[in-house]
Amino acid sequence: MTVDTHHHLWDLDVRDQPWITGPEMEPLRRDFRPADLQAALKGSGVDATVLVQTVSDPDETPEMLVLADSVDRIAAVVGWVDLTARDVRERIGRLQTHPSGGWLKGIRHQVEGEPDPDWLVRPDVLNGLAAVEDAGLVYELLVRTEQLPAAIKAVGQFPQLTFVLDHCAKPPVASGELQPWADRIRALAAHPNVVCKLSGLVTEDDWARQPDPVSLQPYVDVVLEAFGPRRLMFGSDWPVCLLAAEYGQVIDVARRLTSGLDDRHRTAVFDANAREVYDI
Repeated sequence: MTVDTHHHLWDLDVRDQPWITGPEMEPLRRDFRPADLQAALKGSGVDATVLVQTVSDPDETPEMLVLADSVDRIAAVVGWVDLTARDVRERIGRLQTHPSGGWLKGIRHQVEGEPDPDWLVRPDVLNGLAAVEDAGLVYELLVRTEQLPAAIKAVGQFPQLTFVLDHCAKPPVASGELQPWADRIRALAAHPNVVCKLSGLVTEDDWARQPDPVSLQPYVDVVLEAFGPRRLMFGSDWPVCLLAAEYGQVIDVARRLTSGLDDRHRTAVFDANAREVYDI
């Protein structure tokens, strides 16, 4: 069995995805609905998925919760609330008491798009993270290398809150550089309350070529060493991954990149860890 800890769905007739810009992103400027997900999953061995928010819109998360009720393989939802809102606790509470609120397992914000590299340690944001912790949810970190120092500080202030690092903090795969990303990943991983998603790497490489495990391996080696197989989880980042690879290719590359693990640890990365983190 496999859990895919990171995928998206959207309907452009319902809501625009303003981050899809430029000709290189054009393959994503269409609807990706539950039927498309089911088609992608066919034959993959994936029996549970985590649906993740895409925009900072309070209406999106309730819609995702309803989807989780009707799409049998969606087993958890990572939604969005405005962490800076004064009534952030009430907003999280309304999501949790939604008729389908039991699917809500985490909160995420696209910190990567914030111009302030210290956004995560602003007092209002820290108050929002405290609300996430009090609600018993996980918080997903969508950050880039330059935002990792603030992420490290924020994680240190909430040792009881589980943080999930999305996409290995988007390492500079295309350039082949490891630093300062690698040292900052190790510093983040020193906090035992952080789990890392092995996701989003194929789109950090050159999209014009087939996914190349050779170019990705040094980055996977860093996160494997830093987090260990008990704090890594597979995620496809579908449909964003389609910019560089088909769904089946992403799973195949992830398995090749972790082929050095024994069966127990591979089961942890591809299944058991996700079930524990998201209470699946």
